[in-house]
Amino acid sequence: MTDVRSPAERYAESRLHAEHAQLTAFRTGLRFDLDPFQLAAGASLEAGNSVLVAAPTGAGKTIVAEFAVYLAMQQPRAKVFYTAPMKALSNQKFQEFVAEYGPDEVGLLTGDTNINSQARIVVMTTEVLRNMLYADSDLLTNLAFVIMDEVHYLADRFRGAVWEEVIIHLPQEVRLVSLSATVSNAEEFGDWLQAVRGETDVIVSEERPVPLEQHVLVKSKMLDLFDSSGLAATHRVNPELVRLAQSGGRPPEGKVRGGRGRYHERQQFDTGRMDRAGIVEMLRGKHLLPAIFFIFSRVGCDQAVRQVLRAGVRLTEAHERDEIRQIVDERCRTLLDEDLAVLGYWEWLDGLERGVAAHHAGMLPAFKEVVEELFQKKLVKAVFATETLALGINMPARTVVLEKLEKFNGEARVPITPGEYTQLTGRAGRRGIDVEGHSVIQWQQGLDPQSVASLASRRTYPLNSSFKPTYNMAVNLIDQFGRERTRDVLESSFAQFQADRAVVDLARKARQQEASLAGYTESMTCHLGDFTEYSGIRRALTDLERETGAGGEPPSRARREKRQRELQSLRKRLRSHPCHSCPEREQHARWAERYWRLKKQTDALHQQISARTGAVARVFDRVTDVLLGFGYLVHDEHGQVRLSESGRILRRIYGERDLLVAESLQRGLWSSLDAASLAAMACALVFEPRRDEGDTSERYLPKGPFRPALGETQDLWSRIDDLERDHKLPGSNPLSVGLSLPMWKWARGGSLSDVLSEADMAAGDFVRWTKQTIDLLDQLSVVADGHVGRTARQAMDAIRRGIVAYSSVA
Repeated sequence: MTDVRSPAERYAESRLHAEHAQLTAFRTGLRFDLDPFQLAAGASLEAGNSVLVAAPTGAGKTIVAEFAVYLAMQQPRAKVFYTAPMKALSNQKFQEFVAEYGPDEVGLLTGDTNINSQARIVVMTTEVLRNMLYADSDLLTNLAFVIMDEVHYLADRFRGAVWEEVIIHLPQEVRLVSLSATVSNAEEFGDWLQAVRGETDVIVSEERPVPLEQHVLVKSKMLDLFDSSGLAATHRVNPELVRLAQSGGRPPEGKVRGGRGRYHERQQFDTGRMDRAGIVEMLRGKHLLPAIFFIFSRVGCDQAVRQVLRAGVRLTEAHERDEIRQIVDERCRTLLDEDLAVLGYWEWLDGLERGVAAHHAGMLPAFKEVVEELFQKKLVKAVFATETLALGINMPARTVVLEKLEKFNGEARVPITPGEYTQLTGRAGRRGIDVEGHSVIQWQQGLDPQSVASLASRRTYPLNSSFKPTYNMAVNLIDQFGRERTRDVLESSFAQFQADRAVVDLARKARQQEASLAGYTESMTCHLGDFTEYSGIRRALTDLERETGAGGEPPSRARREKRQRELQSLRKRLRSHPCHSCPEREQHARWAERYWRLKKQTDALHQQISARTGAVARVFDRVTDVLLGFGYLVHDEHGQVRLSESGRILRRIYGERDLLVAESLQRGLWSSLDAASLAAMACALVFEPRRDEGDTSERYLPKGPFRPALGETQDLWSRIDDLERDHKLPGSNPLSVGLSLPMWKWARGGSLSDVLSEADMAAGDFVRWTKQTIDLLDQLSVVADGHVGRTARQAMDAIRRGIVAYSSVA
């Protein structure tokens, strides 16, 4: 076959081979060639640099991570850690690496799962790596690379700080591979990585590997979102949609004017909104399955599956149903028979065999994993999912359907953001399978095509730090570096970097305004005296006169007399001032008014600058003061701050309530608890209800020693909360006991049916909160002395059973 490349292209290729021999060897083992951004990232890694790769969902960022693993495995002892934000994603990557390198070379650490931790490739959650760094774990020896998948999670207000802690504290010789969705400030984030990690290349790709065709489903017809006529400018909204919006969704004369979109047809419109079964059948007819329907409600996802099944939809052939049953039997064989009905197993299996399933956090983790596996094998063709599916899990579809462009955020219905839209539609288009992906937005009354087009055209969103010092972070860093050095370390956070960048812009604006103030001062200069002083008296007089004439509650006689004396004094000063007799007084006064207005704005800018400079270190100082007050930190004979013995216990307690847990142990508040009661207490410390808990009165709490221990723990929380607010810290939410009684019953051997009924909770949620309870009990088993430590181990054993023990990782 003749090589049609130009001499320059052939020379560039040969040079790449020569300079990047390992990248070339890696490429030869792939079934496809690398894209330019993947080549650039690989070349940078081989050159010894760290990289930040920002690219759309499905673009192939993980290939860069796989090359980093490949580089590590070419060395005799080098290790690589792969961190992911979710346990489900960790599990998926673990399985992939095991398939590639074998079980002996791959480990998994997710807090409650420990598999082959000494392996050279270890997949873990980011929190596990943070804890390793603070403990100076032996597992860090020979660490060459850390891969931070979905690093844009750094913006998550609950967990994002962990990403920054890891990035700041990793040994300098470790190279960082950061993989991010397309964010609008990738260069800013890259600049920070360069500052704290050394040589870091920022590689940004805006290109989707599979082009996205975007449609609006109006009644039963799919219209292109953007004008598909060859004459139209890029991203011009389809004029037909604009006319439909203007007419309230009724096309003139009941007809659709034809465009050249692939799925745009001249047919009569239906009279109503198409139901879900109809959409599934329509997509099947257009060869647009498999599809993911994003519904921002768990209940909505389950209802959608039932609606489609009731309509008699069947998307599978007989041989596919046989394969589905075989996979489900294999994955679920250890589930107890008495639990199957409680878990909705038979209805779930019926949906799977017909090619339809839900996917949301309320499902048993094992069920979600089966859905993911069957979807990847093209056996399940329609999945109704919440937006959590869009975050990292490998489940691309040919089509993504959005029923609405708003979701409930816990307080109100809000529009989805451009970033969320990008994440959701990023699932559309399977690389190597589809020529194009498709997104379908279902029309509803009030939909604005221009707003949809704006949402669809803006692919980026900013990455903002959520970093804040915690008690555990403070004691760990002070133990390592001392207080002053810790302040310096925290000043290197992305949060302070962004604040400092903002300060630069604010300072520039303040300097510009100060130059304008100087100009105003010159313009109001009076040859008779200081007009700035004169205008200040004039403004004070005007303000006082305005206050005197304002309505409201009448002032007392003494107050009125005082105000009159002040007015007389100001009027006397004004008349006696040299500038009062200036013939150009009113002209000067106009410049003075501009001066004072701008000075007020400039003073406000300086206040903002002062507030942002050193903001993170100020919060750290407040945290330190609280710890000094409770005795976790003490001053030594030289006046330096160091850890006390209780501070060393706090070092090993992680979580939102680290100080409350440590102080409860110090005071012996839980010494009288048995295993079931301690499990209920740990659950109250970690549980966060999705909505109002409902009735949590005495009769809904475990009996025995739990209630007095809870009362003492709540009193302690209240004292800590008051102290935090006194120190201008945000405080924390009260304990949530809504799941304590079900957890107590579960620890005492209660049936799954009774416990889920008592909790009024989906199986997946119960598993997740039980695993978080186990995580806290595991910490207690290590740090608590004597009885409480032993009880914590018994409590872990008591609740790690049934579906909790069965759930593999998530």
